[in-house]
Amino acid sequence: MNQILASVRGALKKRPFLTNSIIYGSLYAGAEYSQQFLSKKIRPAFKENSDIDYTTVCRYAVMGTTMYAPSLILWYKWLDSYIPGTAPAVITKKLILDQFVLSPYLIMLFFTGMSIMENSENIFLDVQTKFISTFYKSCMFWLPAQSINFMFIMPKYRVLYMGICGFLWVNILCWAKRQK
Repeated sequence: MNQILASVRGALKKRPFLTNSIIYGSLYAGAEYSQQFLSKKIRPAFKENSDIDYTTVCRYAVMGTTMYAPSLILWYKWLDSYIPGTAPAVITKKLILDQFVLSPYLIMLFFTGMSIMENSENIFLDVQTKFISTFYKSCMFWLPAQSINFMFIMPKYRVLYMGICGFLWVNILCWAKRQK
C-alpha cells in the first residue's frame, strides 16, 4: 500500500494535471459502476437487465476525466490564488463561491454532457427537471465536504480529495440521473 501511495505522490508531482484527471475519471466511472452493481446485482428492485452497462460507465469516465477534473483543477488553482489562506472568513468566501458559482456549472455540465453522450433529443430536459433538487442535495453534501477541503487539505491534494468525495457524490448524481 505504501508503494502505491508513493507512486501516486510521484505521479502527482511529475504530472499533476494528468494524474488528477485519471484518478478523478476513474473514481467517477467507479461511482457509476458501483451504482449499477448495487441496483442490478445486490438490490435488483428494477426489472431491467442485470448486466452492467459498460457503455454508460465509459460515459462517466469521459465526463470525469475530460470535463470535471480539468474544471476542478483550474477552478481550485484560481480560487487558491484569488483567495489564499485558511482563516474562517477566507473559508466562508471559498465555500460561497464554490457552492454558488462552481456547483451550478458542474450540475449543468453533468446533465447536459451526459445527455449529449446519450444522444438525447432534448439535452436540457434533465437540467430543467432535476437541477433544483440536485443543487439542494449538492449543498447538503458539498458544504461540509468543502469545509474540510479548504481547512485541512493541501492545495496539491485538493482534486484527489474531491475525487474521493466525488465518488460518493457521483453515486447521488447517478441515482438522480436515473429518476424519471
